[in-house]
Amino acid sequence: MLERIFKYLIAGLLAASAAAHADMSIEVVGVGANQYPIAIAPFQSEQAQQQPLTPVISDDLARSGLFKVIGAGDLSPVPYAPEQINAAALTGRGAQTALIGRVEPTGDGNLSIKFWLIDLGSKQALIAHEKVARPTQLRRVAHQIADMVYQKITGEPGAFNSRIAYVLKQGKRFQLQVADADGYGAQTIVASNEPIMSPKWSPDGGRLAYVSFEDKKPIVYAQELATGRRWQVAAFKGSNSAPAWSPDGKTLAVTLTRDGGSQIFLVPAQGGTPRRLTNTGEINTESYFTPDGSIVFTSDRGGSPQVYRMSASGGQAERLTFTGGYNASPKVSPDGKTLTFVTQTNGFHVAVMDMASRQVQVLTDTSADDSPSFAPNGRMILYETEVGGRGVLHAVSRDGRVKQRLRVQAGDVRQPAWGPVLR
Repeated sequence: MLERIFKYLIAGLLAASAAAHADMSIEVVGVGANQYPIAIAPFQSEQAQQQPLTPVISDDLARSGLFKVIGAGDLSPVPYAPEQINAAALTGRGAQTALIGRVEPTGDGNLSIKFWLIDLGSKQALIAHEKVARPTQLRRVAHQIADMVYQKITGEPGAFNSRIAYVLKQGKRFQLQVADADGYGAQTIVASNEPIMSPKWSPDGGRLAYVSFEDKKPIVYAQELATGRRWQVAAFKGSNSAPAWSPDGKTLAVTLTRDGGSQIFLVPAQGGTPRRLTNTGEINTESYFTPDGSIVFTSDRGGSPQVYRMSASGGQAERLTFTGGYNASPKVSPDGKTLTFVTQTNGFHVAVMDMASRQVQVLTDTSADDSPSFAPNGRMILYETEVGGRGVLHAVSRDGRVKQRLRVQAGDVRQPAWGPVLR
């Protein structure tokens, strides 16, 4: 049972890869029980830009599995302002709302993007907004608009304007990459001929912590994405692994073997003297800070890998999982209400637990799942699995209805982490 956890501490799962900068494609293989019908018309003058906005917005909403996107580009005339909308024509296609807009130069090299979300029944504007951006920022603006529409319709924050990190391996080369949540714009953050694993986002989205074997042993690094500056956070005797950021971004929980066994310590994010938290069991690892600042982690102290919770100041730990002989890789949703983890039941599957009722639901039908990570709105869970012997990334909604496959052209992809919404 402990063999799977031991990989995290000493050697890690072989992180996987595709060609550097290769974008992912996302296939939706399951949708919500009820999809909201929305008409989206091309924004005026967007085709003159290098990146039109509405294809990105449409893809974002459709990929969520919660929206049925209805094209409105064939209307005559195409509406670019609220007074131009033919509500009867769009409701005849099944739409309940319509998103329209226009792109105009501001005269100083920027662009003005004005857009409206119109309720077709009342003809009232649910959203009337303007954004000003550089031409190179239009893809980011499109994600922001999709987030606004998502929140207005569902009542929950969107997560399209966020990024994911993952480890890729091509041949003998390991790469830590970052891409937009839709898989676009992949960039290599660090590369090595030795394994890289366990990327974790800082709360502000500006730094990544990860484990690198470049010095022939596992060492925890942190790296600023804007500058590329990186430093060793934990390079103590023995193994240094499983980093996790505190909610304020000032501290990392790490797993160290320097005192024998695998124990959880707290260490300043810039490096420094560690403070030991756990003292029970041979293996304590995979820490994750909850929104209220406590820590969930995996431990074998009860005889098999299970998920526990304890205060960040140490003390007595509370066992959270009791179903089955293997439960590991815990993460808590941003609202603190849901725990996701990997459970072993005829294979390894992603599951969720309601933190109030302790009711558990297995979400996936794949059988080699690992490293689940919540989207910043808590709606989707990104995880790694295997298909045809290759590491791939999948995502599943917290209710199990919406399922996505993230595809790359070649290679394995593992160890995903979903970052916060970009500000």
